[in-house]
Amino acid sequence: MAAIKSMVSLSTKAALLLLLIAVAVQTQMTNAQSCTSELTNLNSCAPYVVPGVATTTPSSDCCAALQSVDRDCFCNTVRIAARLPSQCNLPPLSCTP
Repeated sequence: MAAIKSMVSLSTKAALLLLLIAVAVQTQMTNAQSCTSELTNLNSCAPYVVPGVATTTPSSDCCAALQSVDRDCFCNTVRIAARLPSQCNLPPLSCTP
């Protein structure tokens, strides 16, 4: 009888663990989709970040889009972008003049 109770307890704990993992994965996917959407909204800022443009003052749409981007989303994207050259077997980027 004790073995059955132990197995039921173990089974319940395993089911709970699987449920927590599923929730964590779903949350991560939702965050990734939200981040993608936030970054897509930054397209309104493109005219202000291209070298040589005449207008350097961003529009209110650009400022609103930038304000709506989560800090972690933005920073993680910059970190990922900074790793791309090495992953493509290219020298690291250097932005110093």
